[in-house]
Amino acid sequence: MTPSSWVTAWAGLVPPGATVLDLAAGNGRHTAFFAGRGHRVTAVDRDVSGLSPSDAVEVIQADLEDGSPWPLAGRRFGAIVVTNYLHRPLFPVLFDTLLPGGILLYETFMEGNERFGKPSRPDFLLKDGELLERVRGLFSVTAYEARMISQPKMAMVQRIAARLL
Repeated sequence: MTPSSWVTAWAGLVPPGATVLDLAAGNGRHTAFFAGRGHRVTAVDRDVSGLSPSDAVEVIQADLEDGSPWPLAGRRFGAIVVTNYLHRPLFPVLFDTLLPGGILLYETFMEGNERFGKPSRPDFLLKDGELLERVRGLFSVTAYEARMISQPKMAMVQRIAARLL
């Protein structure tokens, strides 16, 4: 599966050599993309069957929603990538996991997506402007979108590329 066009468009914000956290990594499309760019990547997901550890890739199996402790306690990253995943209680810990000046690339579904299928539950859909509100005062926003997309499928998404202040 190809990486998100949003992630590839803003990947240049991630400094060479920065460590990258791919949260809810799925089959590792962004893990492979950043490893291919020379980054060390930590991929976290509850199902890691589609992920392959290597010299550049660390794979951590963790359910981020079951109340277990944060699996990366004490670790910090130069960039965090999250796509197609939303668990609001993680926002504060994610922001604390970024190094100062670190890059956040986040893209997920928003209200209105229920017209196109799943996810359709409000728990899994960002509210209007929610990503901007979450980063306000903490990040410098390079780019933000809230829009309908047609690729890889019709969906309503919010996307942000931002640098931690």
